[in-house]
Amino acid sequence: DDAAALLKRLGPVLRALEAAVGFELRIWDAAGQPPLLLAGKDPGYRPVIPPAAGKAGSADVPRWFGPVGAGTDLWLDLPPGPHAEATLALFSLCVRADRDASHLSAELASRFEEIDLLYTISEVLGHTVRLRQAAEIIVRAVSAVVGARRASIAVFDAEARVLRTVAAQGFSADRTADIPLDDPESIAARVVREARPLVGVAPAEKSGAARRGYRSGAYMSVPISFQPPGGASRCVGVINLTDRAEAGRFTATDQKLVSAAANQIGVAIELARLVAQERQQQRLHDELQLAHDLQLSLLPDPAVLHGDARVAVRCLPADLVGGDFYTFNRLGGGLVGVMLGDVASHGIAAALIMAAVMSAAGIHASAADTPDLTLEALRDSLAAKLAAAESYLTVFYGIFDPSNRRLTWASAGHPHAFRVPRNGRPERLAATAPPLGLGSGPVGVLTMPWHPADDLLCLWTDGLVDAANAAGERFGEARLLAALGARRDCPPEQIVAHVMAEADSFAPHPADDRTLLVLRL
Repeated sequence: DDAAALLKRLGPVLRALEAAVGFELRIWDAAGQPPLLLAGKDPGYRPVIPPAAGKAGSADVPRWFGPVGAGTDLWLDLPPGPHAEATLALFSLCVRADRDASHLSAELASRFEEIDLLYTISEVLGHTVRLRQAAEIIVRAVSAVVGARRASIAVFDAEARVLRTVAAQGFSADRTADIPLDDPESIAARVVREARPLVGVAPAEKSGAARRGYRSGAYMSVPISFQPPGGASRCVGVINLTDRAEAGRFTATDQKLVSAAANQIGVAIELARLVAQERQQQRLHDELQLAHDLQLSLLPDPAVLHGDARVAVRCLPADLVGGDFYTFNRLGGGLVGVMLGDVASHGIAAALIMAAVMSAAGIHASAADTPDLTLEALRDSLAAKLAAAESYLTVFYGIFDPSNRRLTWASAGHPHAFRVPRNGRPERLAATAPPLGLGSGPVGVLTMPWHPADDLLCLWTDGLVDAANAAGERFGEARLLAALGARRDCPPEQIVAHVMAEADSFAPHPADDRTLLVLRL
């Protein structure tokens, strides 16, 4: 049939050659014996085709035979003479040109399908970033081009190590179970594991054709890969096609088309993943920002003590939320209570403990109990939460009695508490117990004289002194006390502003929460 079609296309060429040489030409198909006449007048006999180009036939009717090009069974039959080889060469050239044109035409048709499919996918991806919506359109387009009645696109969830079907043609994607990546019977899982396509025809008992309603066991499973600029390629999914509309297996051309489509689908999957990740990060950021605002709302305004004391405080979490806290209260009779503490670590876990501390402190620190009893009550109310979180906190709580010019305090492992007098060296306010969550004994209490006009109470958390510069040098307690001492005559607001500015300049990127509180009666 192919030879007949070829000669039909080349009929005008054959007639032109006959007119040029002045005699009749014959074309024989030598694929079988005897040979079959395809073109020219029937001589009434079937010749014996020679093993190579040359004369053949009877002595009274000599003829010259020559093969028409390589890869064919066609032979040209014409009278012998010097023109024979030239005629054969010219006709063979025409046959080769026709074959090249047919091959090019088929290649162009194949390329048109490929280009049209890729254009369709590009249009889809250019108008949506919703993976499921895009995948549903793409899977329909791909299955239509390669003639598959059933097709699906599955995305690889690297964290769960499963394949999740996001779109399907010929069945419902919503009813498809996730495929574990290590499933030994799944062709799709194997394709993702090995990052290479699989094309073939599987027996019904292995492919599940009978159970799943497939009309044939032909399948094609092609990995969907994504390669970021300058990065390594990774498999992000798989496109599966089964139940071929025509009998037989999927072809190399089908695989080529699907592979070209898979490259673009990989971009869509990665884009959808990045968009989902960005949305999740934005949602988390919004939630953390809300938590930050709520946490700040738990901390009292210094104006609470207006008239009884001047207090300035700066609380800066390393993240949006942190574990540092402070509070102060009027306790009646002119008494003023001040508390500052630091939950171990920082971030969300510390912030949750901090919120619980502030809630409990609002109850216990507002009572008229002595500082030691307040911290013991605070410890007992937080014991279960601290144990469950495997956390602890340091906390200083002092009560000023201006009438008696006295400070009474309890400190649960908080070393960053100092009295800075107008003249002389700063004096550390010693701890009276281990951090809350690390001990259960009596907290203890201490008292010292206090000069309201001259003395400063300076409290901070370890993030302030532990902050390090690019060379790894800590800001340190000595540098902080020197900065406080140099401005001891200033109002608390100025002291805090100048000291925090100096700390920020020294260590612009602190790793822990930082709080500084300065109070003058």
